[in-house]
This record gives sequence, C-alpha cells and structure tokens, in this order.
Amino acid sequence: MEILGKILGSPARVKIMKLFLLNKSKGFRSKDIVQKSQVKPDALRRELRLLSSIHFIKKRSSVSQDWFFNSAFKYTTGLEHLLFRSDSLNKDSILNIFKKVGQIKLLIVSGIFIKNNDSRVDLLIVGDRIKRGRIESIIRKLEAEMGSELIYALFDTKEFNYRLSMYDKLIRDILDFPHEIVFQAKELSTQTLNKT
Repeated sequence: MEILGKILGSPARVKIMKLFLLNKSKGFRSKDIVQKSQVKPDALRRELRLLSSIHFIKKRSSVSQDWFFNSAFKYTTGLEHLLFRSDSLNKDSILNIFKKVGQIKLLIVSGIFIKNNDSRVDLLIVGDRIKRGRIESIIRKLEAEMGSELIYALFDTKEFNYRLSMYDKLIRDILDFPHEIVFQAKELSTQTLNKT
C-alpha cells in the first residue's frame, strides 16, 4: 500500500479508488466513504474533487449526494491491474498485524487475499485468549486498505478441533478449496488439517 500510495499520490486515494473499483455499481455518500476507507473528511473532499476532475467518479445527478464509479473511465483495466494484482499484503505483514490479538494457532487467508471470488471466507483465525475487539479493529483497517468488506471466521482451538473432527462444512470449505496458510502452530499438524 505504501508504494502504491507514493505512485498514485496518496494512500487515501488508493483506498478510495479500490472502494469504487470493487463496488462499481454502488453509490456512496461522503460519510460512507469516510467510514469504509478510514480517510479523514478533509482528505476525502480533496480526493473526491481530484477523482471527479479526471472522470474516475461522478454524481448521477446534481441533486444526488452519492458518488458512483464512472463506467466510461478509460483506464479502468490498467488501474485494476495496478491496484489489485500487486501484492499489497504479504504473509509476514498479515501475521504481524495479528500478533498481539492473543495466542494465534492458525491463520489462513483465502478469498480476496488470493484473488479467489468463490471462497466462503477471506480469513480464518484460530487461537486462544483472542481479543475480539482488537480483531474487529484490525478487520476494519484491512477492509479500508483492501477496499472491500472481509468475511472472516474466528474460533478458539478447542472449537476448531471439534469442528474439524466433525467434518464441519465451513471448515471443510475453507481447507478443501484454494487458501494459503499464513501461520500454523506445531500442535496443529498438517496431517490434522488435511483430514478428509
């Protein structure tokens, strides 16, 4: 994100552009953009003016307070490649983000993190003594950075092991389809995770 922010002029612009590119048919009021992208209102006004002047976004009517992505924007494909094909989050940075939320035993990414739209969740977190409020805060920040809502599953180790042993559909859907293991504690062996 830092490199893209420098290339495109500001991290705020990157967040706002991702939000509109991932929600092309959806309109946003300024207060919604502030909340979803976690950009300060002053910076938002400046970025909306700039993005509107290059016809990246538009208002559907002069009465509407909603901003929409301009489907006629001619550099859409190039921007999507730049913003979404680049590795904005690597495994080490994801692990570092979640280090202080408790005793993480397993951290798996799928969905938006590996560019797979068919995943049921984007993130699976298994651990003990997890600070749920801290997780929520981290998820909101990641959503602002990624430009999209994240779907995640959070389990303590005991519940995860039980669900795994019962062939729980959600767990199987995560493990049987494309995903990447960011971190796995030794007590959760690969053999246990590969149960069928």
